[in-house]
Amino acid sequence: MIESPENAAESIVHGCLEQLVVKDKSNDFILEYKQILVYLLVIKHRTMSETLKEKTARGLFWGTLNSGTTQILNLIIGVFLARILSPGDYGIVGMLAIFTAIAGNLQSSGFSNALINIKEPTHGDYNAVFWFNILTSISIYVILFFCAPLIAWFFHVPALTNLSRFIFLTFVMSSFGIVPNVIMTKDLMIKELTISSNVALVLSGITGITMALMGMTYWSLAWQQLIYITVMNIYRYYYCYWRPTWKVNFTPIKKMFAFSVKILITMILNTVNNNILTFVFGRLFTTKAVGNFSQAYKWNQMAYSLVGNTLQQVAQPVLSSLTDDTRDREKRVFRKMMRFTAMLAFPCLFGLALISKEFILTLLGAKWIDSVLLMQILCLGGAFMPMYSLFQNLAISHQRSDTYMWCNFFQIIIQIGVILLCYKQGIVFMVVAFSVFNVLWLSAWYLATRKLIQLSLPEILSDTLPFMLLSALVMLCAFMVSMPFHSVALVLIIKILVAMILYIAVMRIFYSSIFDEVLDFFMKRKA
Repeated sequence: MIESPENAAESIVHGCLEQLVVKDKSNDFILEYKQILVYLLVIKHRTMSETLKEKTARGLFWGTLNSGTTQILNLIIGVFLARILSPGDYGIVGMLAIFTAIAGNLQSSGFSNALINIKEPTHGDYNAVFWFNILTSISIYVILFFCAPLIAWFFHVPALTNLSRFIFLTFVMSSFGIVPNVIMTKDLMIKELTISSNVALVLSGITGITMALMGMTYWSLAWQQLIYITVMNIYRYYYCYWRPTWKVNFTPIKKMFAFSVKILITMILNTVNNNILTFVFGRLFTTKAVGNFSQAYKWNQMAYSLVGNTLQQVAQPVLSSLTDDTRDREKRVFRKMMRFTAMLAFPCLFGLALISKEFILTLLGAKWIDSVLLMQILCLGGAFMPMYSLFQNLAISHQRSDTYMWCNFFQIIIQIGVILLCYKQGIVFMVVAFSVFNVLWLSAWYLATRKLIQLSLPEILSDTLPFMLLSALVMLCAFMVSMPFHSVALVLIIKILVAMILYIAVMRIFYSSIFDEVLDFFMKRKA
């Protein structure tokens, strides 16, 4: 293992001083020796603190850039595909989302989080997880291959048999890239991850659009997914130094299993929670209805992922590195992340709810008008979703995979109960109930994790509530300013410009410290 510069310097000086102590054992010299060591430890702590701060800032910068460019590319590609394809095409592919997501959870089995949480994982740890993922993904694919006719029967869509067998290949392909992705995430190689995802998006998007223009309908969406995973894996291995070896020892899997199995169960619960409405709608309603919901959910998810993915790439590595530090420092870092999340999430999601109608009509076309109301409801609830990621990473960084598992377990159980009570009321009512419940369940996450860093409710409210209220007020003002105008495109532009200008102005007027820090950092990067 390569020793860090500050550790190497400390070791050398420590050794020299010990040799001198042997020659001169006077009390004065020993006292000076101890003072020098204390000084070295102080320097080391400051150096490590500055390095962590720089890595976190750089990670957030590239994470923001990654999420931003990813969503812009997804926007462009999504608009082209939505104008070519029908809601029914999206509905057919959307019905399979829950199966591919759960299969993806099973293939990684929670070991990704376990590896990130290990301070200094060895090649043997990485190699064991790599081969375990490969074997697991192939086994799951074989099972799902033979279950494909049952999936088609459940949704009353015969075309799903062949389509599902093809789409399920994506998680087999993705299993090859899990370990390199973990290593890049752990080393905060966010710049390289940004390049990888952007190139993959462009190439897969071009493939999907070309096939859609050729009349291949929902197959274009399936091929888009497979090309994206393939290109991502190629770039991960290009940037990552690690390579698997044929000498396999699954002992590390046994050591990680107790932690990982809880993460796995939680990941499956999260997946069910995120896809349960599409699954239920696929059984009860037409493919067109499922397609409209899938379209609304996709844009909502893209918006909160802009914030959530930025934090996800740095939150767990940073919080895990602070667990041995003082609780006050960990709390300060967590609260700063919370303020950063609120500062971005509320204006982004409330803003998308504000422009939903104009966005759909201008970019996607009138055939998607039924998705507008669903998109507005989902966006209002989606503003709170990135905060889930923070609480979850806090629990994982403290090795509390049990907390992570049980919070998600009870969430999905109660959510299923809510759906059973509401499904007869129609899609809109179910989406409202789904969104309201997800917002309220944040309180359960707070109660489950607050003792880890002694986080109080007033602190959480002071970090988030001002951004929520200001964002709501800004969007209301933007809506009122746009009311006299009737051109859909003009209203869209006015709402966006007014909301952006007002929000930035409010942040400057009220001297938001987190806004100033982010602004100063980006200005320095530009300089």
